[in-house]
Amino acid sequence: MSASSPPVLDLAKLDGKAAPLRRRHRQDLYLVSAAVILIGAAIGGWNAFTTRKSPAAPQAVRVDIAQLHRVATLNVDDRSQIVAEGSSAQDGNARIPFAAGAAVPMVSFRLSAPGNTALRCLTQAIYYEAATEPLAGRRAVAQVVLNRVRHPAYPKSVCGVVYQGAELSTGCQFSFTCDGSLLRQPMVRPWNEAEEIARAALAGHVEPEVGTATHYHADYVLPRWAYEMDKIAQLGRHLFYRFEGNWGRPGFFSGQYNGREAIPALDFSRLRARLLAAGAEEPVAEETVPGLTVAPHVTDRHAENDVGGRIDTTRAWRLTIPDPTEASSRYRAAIGSEAAGTAENKTEVAP
Repeated sequence: MSASSPPVLDLAKLDGKAAPLRRRHRQDLYLVSAAVILIGAAIGGWNAFTTRKSPAAPQAVRVDIAQLHRVATLNVDDRSQIVAEGSSAQDGNARIPFAAGAAVPMVSFRLSAPGNTALRCLTQAIYYEAATEPLAGRRAVAQVVLNRVRHPAYPKSVCGVVYQGAELSTGCQFSFTCDGSLLRQPMVRPWNEAEEIARAALAGHVEPEVGTATHYHADYVLPRWAYEMDKIAQLGRHLFYRFEGNWGRPGFFSGQYNGREAIPALDFSRLRARLLAAGAEEPVAEETVPGLTVAPHVTDRHAENDVGGRIDTTRAWRLTIPDPTEASSRYRAAIGSEAAGTAENKTEVAP
């Protein structure tokens, strides 16, 4: 028996049955291919999504030591910075043109729960720097303080900004912190108004007219740095300035508030000496002196160093009555003689 060749599949004989099979097979291939393509696209899209870089966060601006030293000289407390005073200063200030273009308002500075220390420091700045200025002028002083908090060249707390340089004999950033003004008792109404302005500023109020201003001075003085900055506004007696170029643009104010608020220890004797040297009268409000500080009262009629029988509020005071059994021999002798006299008197009148 001869070997037969292997059977050959004759597709012609199967046309009637094979055609639907081929079509179904091709459809299955199409579906599988489409699924593979979709899965691949999805995977590629996911990879692209997961590897796509997020928008870059604002980079902290670095300020070198030389720039920080230069910024520290931009104040009006250092007499070497003043080139004119009085009417000549007003004339000189008037000749400095205002910068072109409107001031760009800052984004609001908002503390969710401002502490008493931050509030006090900002209130002090508003009161001692601008108590007699119009409302917009006082708000502008608060804005300058908060602008500095966010500027890379300044401390990152409210009190840090306000008291910057207060340890110096001259050259502090806010004059009242080193010229002895703090020794003067604040007037109640202006102080309360300053506190409300400070509270509003810490809650997000923005004074738009001064924009990114970081400096100001009264119009009756002319500091050297007034020629080096952009003059942008005058509110009341104060002229306001911003840095030139990038340093004065809103995008440069990238500093982050650090929340560490503290009022530094001050040398009150030095402050008093400077105040008196300027021809001022003896300050009525001084630092707390243990043993001599009492709360003032309208009926007081005593010398300044006489506590007058009132409780010293600087001490943890409590009443102490001596125990007769532990008293001195003189005290016991006095009590004994009084007791003997009483007994004799009783004997004389006894029936």
